[in-house]
Amino acid sequence: MNFDSPLVNPTLLPSIMSTVHSEPLFQHVTIIGIGLLGGSLGLALKKQGLAKTVVGIGRRQENLELAVQMGAIDQFFLEPHDAVSHSDLIVLATPVETYLPQIDLWGKDLAPSAIVSDVGSVKGQLVSKVEARLLPSTFFVGAHPIAGKEKSGVAHADSHLFQDARCILTPTSHTNAQALERVRHLWETVGSVVSSMDPMDHDWVFGAVSHLPHIAAFSLMHTLEALQGRTSQAGDLLNFSGGGLRDTTRIAASSPEMWRDICVANHENLVEMVDQYIQQLQGFREKLSKRDADGLYDAIARAKASRERLI
Repeated sequence: MNFDSPLVNPTLLPSIMSTVHSEPLFQHVTIIGIGLLGGSLGLALKKQGLAKTVVGIGRRQENLELAVQMGAIDQFFLEPHDAVSHSDLIVLATPVETYLPQIDLWGKDLAPSAIVSDVGSVKGQLVSKVEARLLPSTFFVGAHPIAGKEKSGVAHADSHLFQDARCILTPTSHTNAQALERVRHLWETVGSVVSSMDPMDHDWVFGAVSHLPHIAAFSLMHTLEALQGRTSQAGDLLNFSGGGLRDTTRIAASSPEMWRDICVANHENLVEMVDQYIQQLQGFREKLSKRDADGLYDAIARAKASRERLI
């Protein structure tokens, strides 16, 4: 199949994909960053027979050796050049701030028609910057699987992590249609429910429903730290916590490196959203200070109704 052509007629895509089903969708996949998401993707690719060979790239040899033992990858390298030059799919599963430096290192080593994709939760202007750094003969398809755990690392990888999870693809006017369809087929085959979204819209939406909740959880833990020692009788406040605190702050155990980079990359949207969150907290503060029982009831009831829609 020739993937050098620009956008193709979408009506041809079913016949294109039917030729893929008789053999692996990709011959050689390189996953850069073998943590929870990268490791889980490797396990899922191998389980579903989507790749003939899966190669892992990472910083720590012991972590990569564990990934081989788990069956998440077939082999590994500490440096990416040799692996990416022979791959028809390269997946970035490292913090989003590393994308552009990595593309600068090996982007010109890619074979014609190679596809670069990712699993990052920030897209926005990053997509166009990646596209601009790649050769015209290679393609980028942004992907964001809405899946994960509060525990990071390949030791927690799971081939079922993406089952029934939403995956957002972020094509642009420059996205090759055949490359897009291959990446869509990959995520559907590992069990995801796939949809597409403009990269800028993606960052606003997930700033609200994913990034802001993490900031709220981080801030709540900081608040509890600040309250420590206010009374000599209590000792460590966390010793008295129950399910409510655990449920509310579960995501505060997420990777500091990853979430630092997400916050930096999506800072403009997040500043707006944090301001809105502070405004809501100030509204609660005002009702509390006035002992406004009716106002508090209404605010809590509205929140309950919204939460039940989420369930």
